[in-house]
Amino acid sequence: MGDDEPKVVIPPGTVVTSPSGSAPTTTPTPSGSVPPAPGPGTAAGTVLTGGATKTGVGGVSNTPPGLTQTLAQQPPLSGGNPGPPNQDPNVPAVGGYNNVGGPGVLGATTTGADGVFGQSASGNGVHGQSQSGNAGYFEGNVIVTGNLNLGGTLANANNNLQVAGNLAVTGNASVNGNANVNGNTNVNGTLAVGVDIILPATAADCAEEFDIGTTQEVEPGTVMVLDQGESVRPSEQGYDKRVAGVVSGAGGYRPAVILDRRDSAGNRMPIALVGKVFCKVDAQYGAVEVGDLLTTSPTLGHAMKASDPSLAFGAVIGKALRPLPGGKGLIPVLIALQ
Repeated sequence: MGDDEPKVVIPPGTVVTSPSGSAPTTTPTPSGSVPPAPGPGTAAGTVLTGGATKTGVGGVSNTPPGLTQTLAQQPPLSGGNPGPPNQDPNVPAVGGYNNVGGPGVLGATTTGADGVFGQSASGNGVHGQSQSGNAGYFEGNVIVTGNLNLGGTLANANNNLQVAGNLAVTGNASVNGNANVNGNTNVNGTLAVGVDIILPATAADCAEEFDIGTTQEVEPGTVMVLDQGESVRPSEQGYDKRVAGVVSGAGGYRPAVILDRRDSAGNRMPIALVGKVFCKVDAQYGAVEVGDLLTTSPTLGHAMKASDPSLAFGAVIGKALRPLPGGKGLIPVLIALQ
């Protein structure tokens, strides 16, 4: 069929097949007219041509031997008469089979319309299957507004993958580029990392949640000691060996990792156990210099310089990272319980 001939138009409900070993024949119709729907007597391998300006629901032209296309009844896209309704739910609306290595169905458009569009009330809108090649190949972005269920491997995600719904992967998900997640990531299995995990600069401590054993308001940066029932409360005496840590989240630091986070009817807060945290300090008991050991003080929820080594053992919170010559203040502390 030459480039100057009219487009191929096959009305819905038509079955067109070319026998193995032979090429399809062509039955022309007058220019400018819509070809009639072939009846039961239409020969296998027939290709209809007419004066339509674009292909309808299905078309075959210069196809390799063995190609079969089955079309169920639906409104024609451009001319043509609807064929008999399809009563078999297993017969697709459009089916393409290629046995010589090319695509089974190929759709292309130079406008904003869809190259290939599939819709089904209960089955698969588009179903692709390949014995050796790709069942589906996309150059560009893939947008999924519902659920994307993968039973195999998701590989070669070199372009953007935008999922507005849920992404469920029952096999492996391999990404050769960067994976950017703007929301939460829930991992029910093992998370294995081969290189490094890089956290934001403000993620400075490792904390663990504890129940707060008091009804009074507790602020981040407050020094906490162990209370009854594995809960904690603000410190209120010097050199208290029950010191547990400092409430995380004060100043410019935030917890990088929070352990034992769970739902609770009571008030729970993250207590920094390792790392850097901003801590309330009272320097009226002694000026604080960088590197000084800090312990609990008589001031509620505040630390002080550990001036008496004999009392400091077991009551040390950590080391001061910034000086505090006098008064009360919030300074960064390197947590090192000892």
